[in-house]
Amino acid sequence: MGVVTPPTDRTPKQDRSRATRQRLLEAAVACLAERGWAGSTVSVVAEHAGVSRGAAQHHFPTREDLFTAAVEYVAEERSAALRALPVQGRTAVVAALVDLYTGPLFRAALQLWVAASNESQLRPRVTELEARVGRETHRIAVELLAADETKPGARETVQGLLDMARGLGLANVLTDDTARRQRVVAQWAALVDDALD
Repeated sequence: MGVVTPPTDRTPKQDRSRATRQRLLEAAVACLAERGWAGSTVSVVAEHAGVSRGAAQHHFPTREDLFTAAVEYVAEERSAALRALPVQGRTAVVAALVDLYTGPLFRAALQLWVAASNESQLRPRVTELEARVGRETHRIAVELLAADETKPGARETVQGLLDMARGLGLANVLTDDTARRQRVVAQWAALVDDALD
């Protein structure tokens, strides 16, 4: 008769670990967006997530690990949401892309960019992350806008839209720029539609 291995309870532990990690990532983005880099420590994030500092450090040994993973996680979630958008025409796509740059993810990413400009150990990680996120966002925008990048100016039109969206995100950091942004988005949607047809 063979040896019977007693049942293990690994799945719930793995699920709890995954849930803890997700809470930490979401809390890190929220803290970074609300408090900036200087006010967002591992302890603050752990408290916001409702976990111990030790649990936070188990998942993310360094502050840089935590915050780059958090921005990457939310960027991936946002990319998935963009990819799942139903085809509603270019105006809706332009508005959705602008929303990407005017929400908490952009605020958190902006804080990370500023910190990376002053912290040499963080800079290469943020530079690589932003390059990857930028390429993915551009690729998704091309798909959603049904842009034919073999046509002259199409690639630049999509990149111009993303640069404009980033600028609107910067304008929204200090004050609520919703009213002006809606008019700009409507105009840009018309320009993009004309340029890509």
